[in-house]
Amino acid sequence: MPAPHGGILQDLIARDASKKDALLKEVQKGKLTQWSLTARQICDIELILNGGFSPLTGFLNEKDYLGVVNNSRLADGTLWTMPITLDVDEKFASSVSSNSRILLLQDNEIPIAILTVADVYKPDKQLEAKNVFRGDPEHPAIRYLNNIAGDYYIGGSLEAIQLPQHYDYPGLRKTPAQLRLEFQSRQWDRVVAFQTRNPMHRAHRELTVRAARETNAKVLIHPVVGLTKPGDIDHHTRVRVYQEIIKRYPNGIAFLSLLPLAMRMGGDREAVWHAIIRKNYGATHFIVGRDHAGPGSNSKGVDFYGPYDAQELVESYKHELDIQVVPFRMVTYLPDEDRYAPIDEIDTTKTRTLNISGTELRKRLRVGGEIPEWFSYPEVVKILRESNPPRPKQGFAIVLSDSLNVARGQLSIALLSTFLQFGGGRHYKVFEHENNGKLLELIPDFIQGGSGLIVPNQWSIDNYSYGASNNVYHLGTSADSDIKLEAADESIFHIVQKVVLFLEDNGFLVF
Repeated sequence: MPAPHGGILQDLIARDASKKDALLKEVQKGKLTQWSLTARQICDIELILNGGFSPLTGFLNEKDYLGVVNNSRLADGTLWTMPITLDVDEKFASSVSSNSRILLLQDNEIPIAILTVADVYKPDKQLEAKNVFRGDPEHPAIRYLNNIAGDYYIGGSLEAIQLPQHYDYPGLRKTPAQLRLEFQSRQWDRVVAFQTRNPMHRAHRELTVRAARETNAKVLIHPVVGLTKPGDIDHHTRVRVYQEIIKRYPNGIAFLSLLPLAMRMGGDREAVWHAIIRKNYGATHFIVGRDHAGPGSNSKGVDFYGPYDAQELVESYKHELDIQVVPFRMVTYLPDEDRYAPIDEIDTTKTRTLNISGTELRKRLRVGGEIPEWFSYPEVVKILRESNPPRPKQGFAIVLSDSLNVARGQLSIALLSTFLQFGGGRHYKVFEHENNGKLLELIPDFIQGGSGLIVPNQWSIDNYSYGASNNVYHLGTSADSDIKLEAADESIFHIVQKVVLFLEDNGFLVF
């Protein structure tokens, strides 16, 4: 089993256990400055406290941050490719200084750790975007950096009170220390880790078994259940899939554990980071996929990363990483032989192959199409269908654009009355939001629950992200309207008909 990155597993929970009571007494005095951690910060602090981010013992100070951004190294020269920062707004940043002690809270309630401030600094976000994520403003990490992250970073060391509280899958959330003990108790001295943020199917099972066979190792299925790419399938659905597919491995060869990581979709740099994390968790080998941790392409169809950038960068650091890279080998189904085989071993001009892309799979789930057993196990398909119902069972939102010159209240009533007469079991509602962010956050939840929403008014640009949700359609006269009207003052009856026909064309209504 490899030594943790930096030589020591920085398990701050174990390190600070003897002073936990003293830390809690300091908290109870009520004199500490408090910061409620964001969703990303919750993921980051859990992996700092449990040792998954060894050798880190806190959030990066400016010197370490600049070293990572510019050279992929901490100030002491240790390889580290991803900035782990506590981002805050200007108001909070101005309230603290060097040696301040900050109580870090989960959900503004649960005390997680106390941070002793080393420095407060304003990062050059443009430099971070360019050096770490290659600079494309459409990259999801750069969008987060520019639109969500605070403008100031606080560096400093942490004293642990407890890990963040999770109420789901407690038995599957192994810390690095726990997983290392698990491997030792099983006498697993060679473990190949598989990173995923997607459901697993037969091909994934096949490629991980092949990797185990080629490396004479056991398999750690180590999926991310923190933050992944926007639009990914939720982790509850994925975990049910993983629990089902782990049964399909030969007895004693595979183990499932969940990783509370906030992915940045940082391609090659993120692949190195993933390898470091898996080494800290006790893996000896790590499967690096094609376009590993890449977010695909931008709106112009340009890929954010090359297909083998990740494999090449991880390989270039192999002597420092002390974990063996196993390149991901694409496998394909051979129907005439009823087996999977690596695509690079097949002459596709002579051998018939079958495959279903992720896009095609999502389409089949959306329309209720067949998903054959050669592609996935029936039990897995059943789980995916429960969370991804076909279009007639899906929710949607019709947003009335500002360009409309009609009585919005009457149009909303007309649409609601028309939808209700169709029946079909879908709940319909006129949704007044008053540009309130808390209310707007409910739109994706209503849609996920299968409701049909009529939204009488657009929301401001500050809340633009809610319009990016799936199945949100804008009704208006502009060229980019999903349901385009010829004139702003069309009659309500004509507008209702256009909406109904649009919903039928897109599969939401079936007559």
